[in-house]
Amino acid sequence: MKNRLREMRTARQWSQGELADRLGVSRQTIHAIETEKYDPSLPLAFKIGRLFEKPLEWIFVPDA
Repeated sequence: MKNRLREMRTARQWSQGELADRLGVSRQTIHAIETEKYDPSLPLAFKIGRLFEKPLEWIFVPDA
């Protein structure tokens, strides 16, 4: 699934580690989501949406 996580993270000048700490996950999880090797669980996706104050549909775009 495509996503805008890297774009949103860099706009706030956060490292992957900083974002991981804010979400309670590992830096490797953030890397895997950003490189589209891992789709987050629904609870994690909602945490991301709340943190960035964006709807899930804007952050995560299903492959067509």
